Amino acid sequence: MINLDHQATTPCHSSVIEAMEPWWREQWGNPSSRQHRLGLTAAAAIGSARERLAGSLGIRSEELIFTSGATEANNLALLGHARARALSDGGPGHLISVATEHHAVLDPLLQLKQEGFQISLLNPQKNGLITEKQLEQAIQPKTQLISVMVANNEIGVIQPIRELSAVCSSHGITMHTDAAQAYGHLQLNAEELGCALISLSAHKFNGPKGIGALVVRGETQLQPLQWGGGQEQGLRAGTLPVPLIMGMAAAAELSIEDLEERQARLQALRDQLWKGLKDENPTIQLNGALQPRLAHNLNITIPNVSGSRLHRALRPRLACSSGSACSRGEPSHVLRSIGRSRIEAEGSLRLSLGRDTTARDIDGAIEVITSAIKGLTQH
Repeated sequence: MINLDHQATTPCHSSVIEAMEPWWREQWGNPSSRQHRLGLTAAAAIGSARERLAGSLGIRSEELIFTSGATEANNLALLGHARARALSDGGPGHLISVATEHHAVLDPLLQLKQEGFQISLLNPQKNGLITEKQLEQAIQPKTQLISVMVANNEIGVIQPIRELSAVCSSHGITMHTDAAQAYGHLQLNAEELGCALISLSAHKFNGPKGIGALVVRGETQLQPLQWGGGQEQGLRAGTLPVPLIMGMAAAAELSIEDLEERQARLQALRDQLWKGLKDENPTIQLNGALQPRLAHNLNITIPNVSGSRLHRALRPRLACSSGSACSRGEPSHVLRSIGRSRIEAEGSLRLSLGRDTTARDIDGAIEVITSAIKGLTQH
C-alpha cells in the first residue's frame, strides 16, 4: 500500500514513541500532584516541553495552552474569544473567516451565529487565496475576530497571513489562525505571523494523536469551554497527558531539525508526481495555486470519471482521499468554494506526501492512478 494521505494524519515517529515511553510506565505521576516526587517530576517535564514548544514559535511559555488537538484549540479560540468579547462589549459582535476553512472552524462559527453573532465567510479566488482587499472590505464596526488558516488542509495553498494580520492590527481586531497543517512543515514565528491565537495539532507532524495546543498571546481575552481543576491557567481544565505532551515536544523538535531539507525533498517528489500524472493524463486539473503551497500537497480533479468508482479502484493499492478526513462523506466544500462542480469535486484526489515517501512511491502512485483512470474512461 502506498500512503499518500499524510494530511489526514502522520505515523508517530519512532523517536517520538521512545520519548513518550517512560511517561507511560515509570514516571506516571499527575503533574497537578505537587506533594510528592512523581507529581513534581511530571510537572517539571511539562514545563520543559512547554518551553521547548514555545521557543519554536518565539513565544513565552505561559502563552501556550495544551489542548486535545487543533479542533479543541479552534473551538477555544473562536467560542472563547467571541463570548468573552460579548461580555465586555455588551453583546455579540461580528466575526470573519473563509469558506474553505476546516469544519473545526466553520462549525464553531455556526454555533456562534445561533448565539446571535454575525458571521461573514469570504469566498476565495479560484486559486484558493484571499486578498487583503477582500478582508478590508468585509470588516464592520463590530468586527471582533478574524480567522484564516495558514495552509489549507485540502488544497494546500498558503494564505498571506502576515499581510492579513496587518489589516487586522490596523483595525484593532484579534486574528486567529489554524496552523494545524502548517506547523512542522513551514517556518512559523508568532510575532511575524501577527496572530494573537494560533492552533496546533501534534499528529500532523509525526507526533501522537490526542494532543495539541492553542497559542494565546498577550492579553487576549478568552472564556474557558470547560471547568474543573483550573489547569492551563483556568482555560482548559483536566489532567494533562504527560506522555502525549512529551511526544508533541519531541515531534516538534524532529520536524524543525530537518525542515528545510525535508521540504525541498518533498517538493521535488510532489512536482515529480504532478508532472508524471499530467504527462500520462493531460486532462487532469490542478486545484489551488501551485505556489504558494505546502511542499507535500497535491490536489487534482480528474474530469469525466465517477468519483466513487475512482476511489474504489484506488483503494487496494493507494491511500489517498477526496478531501478532509472530517468531510462527513459530502463533496469537498473547499473545492466547491473555488468553483468546482459537485461531480468535479467527487472526482478529485488529495495526495499528500510524508517524511517516508520515496521516489518509488511516487512512480507507483502515478502508475496506479493512471491505470485506474484508463480503466474507468474506457467503459
